[in-house]
Amino acid sequence: MPLVHVSATSDIDAGRYLVKIGGCNDCHTPGYVEQVMMTGKAMPESDWLQGGDVGFSGPWGVSYPANLRLSIQNMDEEQFIELARAGQGRPPMPWPSLQAMSDKDLKAIYAYIKSLGPKGVAAPAALSPGVAPDRPHIAFVPQMPARTKS
Repeated sequence: MPLVHVSATSDIDAGRYLVKIGGCNDCHTPGYVEQVMMTGKAMPESDWLQGGDVGFSGPWGVSYPANLRLSIQNMDEEQFIELARAGQGRPPMPWPSLQAMSDKDLKAIYAYIKSLGPKGVAAPAALSPGVAPDRPHIAFVPQMPARTKS
């Protein structure tokens, strides 16, 4: 199946659209879920993609959403595409979704993030399995339903 791509008036507009529909802000923008998804209030675009210090814990340890605005500043477009294609980061990052994108769409995401400019601080370093986080985290641990007695 040939790869398709988003069509927009510019690469930056296409990248903005892909960031929105891809759910990138859900993890990579601090406070996005609380402000936008739970209250319906807009989050200024100038605050997007600054990473976060709420971790995601599971069998892989604890991962933190990267500050994409800082991460991308030291990458060229080709390095960004290589990173997306390699998909070697920790969960819950949806690497298969990035790997399924066309190079044109990945270039658009790169152009959009780059256009935002650097802002914020780097996310905390990931923790190995068994190392307890010292900050809030969301546990990705299956929960068994309570059994009822008949």
